[in-house]
Amino acid sequence: MTDPRDAGEERELAYRELLELHASIDAACEGLVGRHRARLVCERGCSACCCDELTVFEIEAERIRRQYPAVLGEEPAPAGGCAFLDPSGSCRVYGARPYVCRTQGLPLAWFEQRGDSVVQLRTICELNAAGPPVEELEDDALWLLGPCEERLAALQARFGIPDKRSALRDLFRPWEAEGGRQGPCMGTRRPPEEGGA
Repeated sequence: MTDPRDAGEERELAYRELLELHASIDAACEGLVGRHRARLVCERGCSACCCDELTVFEIEAERIRRQYPAVLGEEPAPAGGCAFLDPSGSCRVYGARPYVCRTQGLPLAWFEQRGDSVVQLRTICELNAAGPPVEELEDDALWLLGPCEERLAALQARFGIPDKRSALRDLFRPWEAEGGRQGPCMGTRRPPEEGGA
């Protein structure tokens, strides 16, 4: 049987390695941003890629919980865009944003099985499409999807939750239909007023 202290230490080690992974992703992305600066129009407040249906590794959700607990007590942004956008379209948890958000806007590549073949697919945000077609870019000019996801999955397994993904909107504390926050415990409702139903 695993000592609970060992499991807790392993979780913390995996969490620290997540922080290091995010820092290495940021450094690698800076190189690609420099290379594609002329075509990238992404800037603070650009939220075209910030979609509502996004799910992230639970270990990344934990980073948001730890670094931005006050934001999780605020009202989420309206449905349609990411729940973490502020009214100006900026990210309220930018410092702890998940991996997928760190690479948005860059030219992306990934491999898919198509029939009997494995093919490389490429894309870029339509706002950044001006410039050479992504199909003509050298491989080292693209962010390759896959390797970081594999590292995140391995970290998450060490974190103790191997298959869980979390919807970003679900990280917010529950809100009542009227828009007010519920009681101090997640998922609980305030008791009805005396004489109320």
